[in-house]
Amino acid sequence: MKENKFKALTLWFAILIVLVYLLQVLIPGFTDLFVLNESSINQLQIWRFITSIFLHGSITHLIFNLFALLLFGILLEKLICTGNFLYVFFISGILANIISVNFYPNSLGASGAIMGIIGVLTILRPLMMVWAFGLIVPMFVASILWIIGDILGIFFPSGIGNIAHLSGIAVGIVFGLIFRLRYKRKRGENRSFYYNHKVKIPEDYMGVWEDRFMK
Repeated sequence: MKENKFKALTLWFAILIVLVYLLQVLIPGFTDLFVLNESSINQLQIWRFITSIFLHGSITHLIFNLFALLLFGILLEKLICTGNFLYVFFISGILANIISVNFYPNSLGASGAIMGIIGVLTILRPLMMVWAFGLIVPMFVASILWIIGDILGIFFPSGIGNIAHLSGIAVGIVFGLIFRLRYKRKRGENRSFYYNHKVKIPEDYMGVWEDRFMK
């Protein structure tokens, strides 16, 4: 992986999400202009693939996503650098919403992007302790519980985009495997460099050492 460059983009995303929600509340019809739905796809309104990520359906939806984004997003951004974090956030969010809109009337929210972040962290830091479901558990255990909860949610709908969550974490896991493979490969190259590097001692140094200590 490249040298870590952290630009706190997660914080800016959080601020943008809050500002967008205020516009949703204050401007009638604002959400309809930017949400992702079947008609917008048929009309090739491709900007909605991105804008829908920053929309939210309720204050509860907003608060939960903000909490998860700030908690896990900052951790991941510091770990893989801001550039790679951008790939994870947008690709997970876009793909999750595209898949989700095939099962729901519309798709909106950063949940898919956040679950993508969680998926990456699950692969890169599986034993990192996190707070979930009122317990402190390893990251991989929390992810398993979230996945089980979303699978159950498909059969017992509660207005939550469970399919978007599952799609996002699946994309995140793929990203995590890619990053882990790259990290292992780089670490292996570094090891081979140090192990194969031969230390050469000048002959005159050896001559001086022999004159002093071997005679």
